[in-house]
Amino acid sequence: MNRSEEQRYAGLGPFELKNKLVELAKHRGERLMLNAGRGNPNWVALEPRAAFFRLGEFAVLESAHVALAPGFGGLPKKRGIAQRLRDFLAQRPDAPGNELLFRGIDYAHATHGIDPDLLAGEWVDGVLGDHYPLPVRMLTHAEQLVRAHIAVELSDGDAAGGRFDLFAVEGASAGITYVFQSLVQSRLLAPGDCIALGTPIFTPYLEVPRLAEYRFEQIEIMQDESAGWRYPASELDKLRDPRVKAFLVVNPSNPTAVAIDTATAAHIAKIMCERPELILITDDVYAPFIKGFRSLASVAPRNTIVLYSFSKFWGATGLRLGVIGVRESNALDARIAALPADAQASARARYGAVSTEPERMKLIDRMVADSRAIGLNHTAGLSTPQQVQMTLFALDGLLDIGHVRKRTARAIVRARFEQLYRGAGLPPPDDPLLTHYYATLDVPALARTRYGEAFAQWLIDSFEPIDFVVRLAEQRGIVLMDGGGFDAPRMSVRVSLANLPDEAYELIGRAIAGLLADYHAEWHGPKLVAG
Repeated sequence: MNRSEEQRYAGLGPFELKNKLVELAKHRGERLMLNAGRGNPNWVALEPRAAFFRLGEFAVLESAHVALAPGFGGLPKKRGIAQRLRDFLAQRPDAPGNELLFRGIDYAHATHGIDPDLLAGEWVDGVLGDHYPLPVRMLTHAEQLVRAHIAVELSDGDAAGGRFDLFAVEGASAGITYVFQSLVQSRLLAPGDCIALGTPIFTPYLEVPRLAEYRFEQIEIMQDESAGWRYPASELDKLRDPRVKAFLVVNPSNPTAVAIDTATAAHIAKIMCERPELILITDDVYAPFIKGFRSLASVAPRNTIVLYSFSKFWGATGLRLGVIGVRESNALDARIAALPADAQASARARYGAVSTEPERMKLIDRMVADSRAIGLNHTAGLSTPQQVQMTLFALDGLLDIGHVRKRTARAIVRARFEQLYRGAGLPPPDDPLLTHYYATLDVPALARTRYGEAFAQWLIDSFEPIDFVVRLAEQRGIVLMDGGGFDAPRMSVRVSLANLPDEAYELIGRAIAGLLADYHAEWHGPKLVAG
């Protein structure tokens, strides 16, 4: 690809550019392509999936017992269904998934007081998918158990900030669209308002606020690369500007893969106390990869909207399982209730068909209605089979008392991270706040360290920012994401440590170092000739 072609593709987002890079890498002939672009994990959590399919087998048998006609099952009877499930599981005591179902029912009853028949009935009905989701926001016991899981994952088991109301959604990407849509419809944000983004950040979070229906002015709260991608106090202090209406952050971050430290969280909490009208939106999908993680929702509970997804830790990106969480008692609902008369009239006109008191309707319930253009509110909600699988993932996490799964998943990505750095000839950072799920390598900074300032400046001045990832694909069959598309440094690369075999990452590190050496030879060669 020549420079003019690179300029043409430079305007694409990194996920769209990746598709072109894959195309370039595939046209290299017989050599293996290594695609470390998207963060789709190459592991699958087996037990909760096996439990789902065991439930499916049981549910079909239960339906067949009340058959209406040949090939047509009926609705299973709920009374005694938990014991019938236990009897069914006991017929194959060693079957995968059995233990999670047995222990899950016992845990839900003993810890949360959930009636076993009601839980098993929700699961069977949900797996069959024979009813619309009800409640539409989230199934009753699914919400209870996912809420318990989130308390562990996002606040290390401390639920002192209050209980979350949850809305089950099609992953965090659907969640962010619902959040912005309802914040605007509820007059908590207005088109053209100023919002802050913690950058570098997941690219769609840069792009969605720029859409014509929002046109948000964006300011960036920049992480400091030299400080291990921490947020400096001077950057966070931009949030004190009264023009800033909301702060959107990914924590732990993507692409830089670092969790917010305690001091930074405390600084943000102080600002939130000074500015009780500031809205905090935090995407905490990578939380399970950090020991003792605490979300910003635990330090500013009344102002915070949480996005959480089951996609990464359980290897479930295709299932589209996520939740939006807002504390039951929160400042956003209080602001909605106190809005002026014209806003209340607008709420009555918009939500009057789904609520007898639309002006007092909670923000999270507005999200549900807005997600289905109001009139289809009764058909809202994540599909019931998805909610059952989500519940089983949550139970899998809650019952992992010794954190065996967590230690295993964290060890997988850490080992790959270290292999990448070893291949590149770099010492891997030793930082307990790193998820190791991604690595962001600043190519000009590496060039500066390895070959000097003059070469690094030549590299920046002489090539398009995407040239490095283009050459990696064309010449070496390696696909990485352009870090600049995440607002990371120019010509940086994001490497996913999740989606390739372990041995691939040392090869990728060597390819990065080798390509940089090729650039250096290109820069150094003409100077030798001239001399």
